[in-house]
Order: sequence, then structure tokens, then C-alpha cells
Amino acid sequence: MSLRRAMVIRQIGVIGAGQMGNGIAQVAACAGFKITLVDINQDFLDKARNSIQKSLEKLVSKERLTESESNEALSRINFDISMEEVSDADLVIEAVPEIFELKHSIFSKLDEICKPSAILASNTSSISIDKIANCTKRPELVIGMHFMNPVPLMKLVEIINGSNTLQEVNNVVVNAAEKMGKIALSCNDSPGFVSNRILCPMLNEAILTLQEGVAEPEAIDGIMKLGMNHPIGPLALADLIGLDTLLHILGVLHDGFGEDKYKPANLLVEMVNNGYLGRKTGKGFYNY
Repeated sequence: MSLRRAMVIRQIGVIGAGQMGNGIAQVAACAGFKITLVDINQDFLDKARNSIQKSLEKLVSKERLTESESNEALSRINFDISMEEVSDADLVIEAVPEIFELKHSIFSKLDEICKPSAILASNTSSISIDKIANCTKRPELVIGMHFMNPVPLMKLVEIINGSNTLQEVNNVVVNAAEKMGKIALSCNDSPGFVSNRILCPMLNEAILTLQEGVAEPEAIDGIMKLGMNHPIGPLALADLIGLDTLLHILGVLHDGFGEDKYKPANLLVEMVNNGYLGRKTGKGFYNY
């Protein structure tokens, strides 16, 4: 029997209650899924609950949800510090920082505690799905689900198939993402996948343009917005993503392809070393 016929996604586990994790939990709960959101610290979970509640309230104020729908969605989310609470989940989505050792630990444990049919997905923006899948004994059930930030507003989910990912698993995950109101587009495992392989070199080029004194940040961003119809300039987008995250992804691309076109700009390296990471620290290419 194919997985597509045998498996129906009803329960979803989300590991990591940060900005991405709580956003994923919110959209999945709004779609009717039963959610268990897990983090190592109750304070992180309390912060996630507050973030989800505020986000739902904003959607209600914009008449995109009713008060009743908002309350029902929040009631579907269980907040817990124990990873064992996702043992009955049909799909588990990992959304922790881009540290392979951390993901290795989580996927190894999920492989032990989750039921044999459970699909294990990573929200990674750059780490190889094959490398993550090799942390488990079920590589055929491991897949990438790269949500875009902010999750409640952005439509795309980049679905990344590993070398061993079953087509039936891709079908089930695409269906689940579409039920969440997303557009799910699939690709194969490769450094940076599609989104960051194309985006991050462009952002790096904008930083090189600034580094070389070609133009000031406002002019670089303005030219790309007004001339290329980009909704946000590349330097402002880099600040939004996080300069440390951008540096990490460029490192993955540089190591994976071995080509100098992916080498991070010296200015980017300097800013990260100085703690100027963008919006999350209040200072990047702009002050916040």
C-alpha cells in the first residue's frame, strides 16, 4: 500500500518554538491540524504562545479570521518541553537554528521515538537533506520543508527531496502544505536548494557594491526596488534575514560548489564579527 493512501496527516509536531517554529505551528493549526510545539525551555514556549496569539489577533482585526477561528486554532496547539510528546505525530517539522550538530541530535532522537510511518521534515534553509536523512534509519521518510519568513504571510514552501525521499512522501507533504494555504514547489537536494542558491549571491553582490563604494545603501536598495520591481531592497532584505544567517548560507554554497562567486564579501564577515546582524540586533546596513 502506498504511503499516500495509507497516511493521512492529522497530527503535526514542530520542534523549535522560535519565529519560524511558532509561525509553522500557527498556520498548521489554522488549517485544522493538531499541533505539538516543543522547545527546551518553558519561557521560549510562553513567548511563542504570546507571539501566536498576537499574530492571530492581527488576522482577526484584518478580518482574515473570525474570533472563533482564532480561538479554535490556538486550542489545537499543545506547548511542551518534552520531545516524546510528538511520538504519535504523522509529520514532524524541525525548525531549530542552522547548526548541523543540533539537527543531528534532534533527528536521531525523533527517529527513535516517532512511529515508523512518521515523516520527518526539516525547515533548513541550506543544510543538505541527505546529510540530515543520514542521521536516521528512515532516509526515505526525510524531506525538507523550507517555509519563508514571516510564515503566516509568505505563500511559498520550498519542498526539498533527498536522494532517498519517496515520491509518496513528497505527495503527502505537498498536500499538507497546500492545506496550510501555501504554494508548495519541489526541488532536489543541492547546496542552497533553489531559493538561497539564487538569492544569496545577489545579496552578496549588493554588499560588494557597497563595500567598493559604488553607492550608498539607500541608493542600492532604491535602484533595485524602483528599477527591478523588487518589493524590498537587497541590503534591507539581508538585514531582515540576518547577516549571520546570510554568511552561513554563503559558506554552505562556497563549500558545496567550490566557486569564488559564492565567497562572502569581506564587509559581511566584518559586520557579523562586530555583532551587526541586522534587525534582530538593531543594527545592520540600517539602524532599527
